[in-house]
Amino acid sequence: MFLGQRQVALDTADELAASLPPEVVEPLADWVEGFYPMKQHVLIRFGEWERIKRQALPEDPQLYAFTLTLIHYAKTVAHAATGDIPAAEAARDDYRAACAAMPETRTIFNNLCTDILAVAEAMLEGELSYRKGDFDAAFAYLRRSVELDDNLPYDEPWGWMQPTRHALGALLLEQDRIEEAEAVYRADLGFDNTLARACQHPGNVWSLHGLHECLTRLGRDDEAMLIKPALDKALARADVKIRYSCYCRGM
Repeated sequence: MFLGQRQVALDTADELAASLPPEVVEPLADWVEGFYPMKQHVLIRFGEWERIKRQALPEDPQLYAFTLTLIHYAKTVAHAATGDIPAAEAARDDYRAACAAMPETRTIFNNLCTDILAVAEAMLEGELSYRKGDFDAAFAYLRRSVELDDNLPYDEPWGWMQPTRHALGALLLEQDRIEEAEAVYRADLGFDNTLARACQHPGNVWSLHGLHECLTRLGRDDEAMLIKPALDKALARADVKIRYSCYCRGM
């Protein structure tokens, strides 16, 4: 995902899900079910909005409770990103109902799934507020999602797989809030001392692209030239065209 390698990410997510059929999950649900829906992060990462909308829900919503909730989260984001506000609001209602029914004991490594879903809720509210044109509320929600994400207990891999700063930076740029976006990308890449090492994502193609765009639009061409070799190297490894740090950005 960080390399922009869509097919490898999708294939690996499918392989992970295939290893967690009901007979494996049932006796160990609190410890392993949370890994089953990792594909949702991949689908959002690569803007697979129509594919997300078409997804079927789990046949056993109680056993796959976190999966159900994360799919509703993904559907909310997908409908919001494509401008269907009523469908996004309906998916958000489904998300909230699934959250209320999810066991509080479910975990992903060091993280409670309920804490992970707090990040999801701030993200979906931010995406929905943004598409409604309430930008102040949207950015407040997205900054809250960043804060929640940063404060999740340390895990490898991360409890939340799609960096919240990537959506925040992309939408700030879409609104020409370039200096704010620059700070977001610098922090994500570890170019300043604002974040603990575990919260940084050095060399990732998404933030490199965003930072390079910020510097170019600000007319700081000398600094943009310093970023360009690392960006070119990262772009060469991706299997998709990188236009923004998040597919939720439309322009």
